[in-house]
This record gives sequence, structure tokens and C-alpha cells, in this order.
Amino acid sequence: MAVRSFLRRICATVAIVSALSATPSAQASAIYIRSARLEADLKGWTLDAHFDFTLNDNLVEAVNKGIPLYFTTSFTLTRARWYWFDEHTVSVERSVRLAYQPLTRQYRISKGGGLQLGLPTLKEALGVIQRINGWHVIDRSAARPGARYTASVRMVLDTALMPKPFQINAINDNDWKLASDWKRFSFTPEALD
Repeated sequence: MAVRSFLRRICATVAIVSALSATPSAQASAIYIRSARLEADLKGWTLDAHFDFTLNDNLVEAVNKGIPLYFTTSFTLTRARWYWFDEHTVSVERSVRLAYQPLTRQYRISKGGGLQLGLPTLKEALGVIQRINGWHVIDRSAARPGARYTASVRMVLDTALMPKPFQINAINDNDWKLASDWKRFSFTPEALD
């Protein structure tokens, strides 16, 4: 019985993958970074960023069929050195999971730590994913006051976090490639009291 149940699940997954790859593909989309800035807090600095993107028809269909999408935001802080490679001071990532729950008819956003937020529409759910506020990225001890750094931020649709059958499909399909370029900006920390 358990083997039959397992085989049914595998067949259903393969059917969904086949249906999604059989649909005519729309153009690959991009994520645009509208703004990104660092703000001082008690422990160091936080990132506030605003991204802009839309999901193509295949991604919307995938979410509505219960396939979770993962959006990973990466932040790095580097300091140029004339005598050697750049010093990588900070490198952090955070992923947000977007899934549709048909029972409650809500889009669920899950961030690290098990926090979940339910929203009634996909547009509202994407609005939450597109705005990052108060993400602590730099500890006070990681950046020297007065030194000049380059801060970089980007967001991608992280297919590596998806279930394995969809990872295989995503490799060959441009509809599953959604990413921003790196946005780089200069950052010179002031001494925090």
C-alpha cells in the first residue's frame, strides 16, 4: 500500500512537470532593484531594499498548483585592497518561500524561523517579497568606521531549494530563470555610539 501511494505521488509530480513544460513559454523575466540602502541600528546596519518583478504565466500556474517558489536575497560587503584580492567582510543570504494553500485559499510567505504570513492574493504576497525592511546584515564589529566599502545586493528565484523534479525542469526552461543583477553602492560606516 505504501509503495502504491508513493508511486501515485511520483506520477502526479511527473504529470505536473510535464504539463508545465508543455505550456508555451513566455519570455524570461528579470528582477529590478528599485532601491537599496543601509541604515544604522543598535547592533550595526540593516538593509532596506525594494525589488520589482512579475511572475510569468508558468510560474503563476506552478504556485497555484501548490509548487513552492523560493526567492533568495544575497548581500555582500567588500573592501578594495590595492595589494591583494578584495576583502569580503560580510556575505549573508536569506530565503523566502511562497506557496499557495488551497484549503485556506491563501498565499503563504515563510521566512526563516518558521514565521508565516497568509495573504489573500498573489499580488499582495509578491508585494511583501519585493520589500525588505530592517534586515540586519552588518554587525558593528564587521565594519571599521571611516573605511570605504562596496555593498552589493541581488535577488533570485532559487530553483535549488525547490523539489528535485522541478529543479531538473528549471534547468532547461527560461521561464524558471528570474534574477536581478547585482546592485552595488558605496558605504562608509560612521562610528556608532
